[in-house]
Amino acid sequence: MNAIPLTHVLMVSTALFFIGVYGFFTRRNLITMLMSIELILNSVNINFVAFNKYLYPEQMEGLFFSLFTIAIAAAEAAVAIAIIINLYRTHSSIDVEDADELKL
Repeated sequence: MNAIPLTHVLMVSTALFFIGVYGFFTRRNLITMLMSIELILNSVNINFVAFNKYLYPEQMEGLFFSLFTIAIAAAEAAVAIAIIINLYRTHSSIDVEDADELKL
């Protein structure tokens, strides 16, 4: 069985992480910022699974951390989408540049 080297998995994970960071800092739309955060969390999950497979293949800690992170990401996405919908209903925009109007 040909196993994928750890360095290749880490390069994919690093690419996903930096694409997420770039998307978070350069986009003004709250939905794309939320998707960028999800990319960052998915790159962390890839790291957990890869290090678990290559360093401790007989244990399951990396997989359990990944499942916990997926559950946290789902809860975060649900709360964030609810906030975004509320902001859109009150201000008719989800652009971050319009945040000056939100200040009291």
